[in-house]
Amino acid sequence: MRKRRTRTGKAWIAIFSIASCLCSLGVSAQTWRCGNAYSDRPCEGGKTVKVEDNRSDQDRRAADSGTRSARTQADQLERSRLFQEKAAHDRDQQAAREARSAAMADRRLALAEQKSRERASKAASEPRKSSLSFTGAPGAKAAGDAPAHKKKKKRKSAGSDAG
Repeated sequence: MRKRRTRTGKAWIAIFSIASCLCSLGVSAQTWRCGNAYSDRPCEGGKTVKVEDNRSDQDRRAADSGTRSARTQADQLERSRLFQEKAAHDRDQQAAREARSAAMADRRLALAEQKSRERASKAASEPRKSSLSFTGAPGAKAAGDAPAHKKKKKRKSAGSDAG
């Protein structure tokens, strides 16, 4: 008998809990506007706000459809913006690489020109060594001159008795 009472007591507690939940769902809670925020608790200087949705199902569906459409369009715009930002970033990175490359080429060219000037000034400051010995005689050959060719004499042919 004792088990029976505990079962019925538990059943009544369950029914009471369900009934109290159903009653509380039917009661709409007040919403308070506190400055720029909304709350379910009153605040100093707050005003109550009616939050009942009096729209028809068709109006709700139309509003939801508009919201989905706006969300889809916003997503497309975001993807487009991100694509454009990535392209601009890539262009900036490429321009920076080209600028660094051009600066390095300018530095190399300047260093090469400086070395060339240093070599030229060093060569100009050193005395030149003579590579040929020069003698002032008009018929004398210089050490590096090529040998002169002598004219060949014409031979008389054996068959001619001219003289």
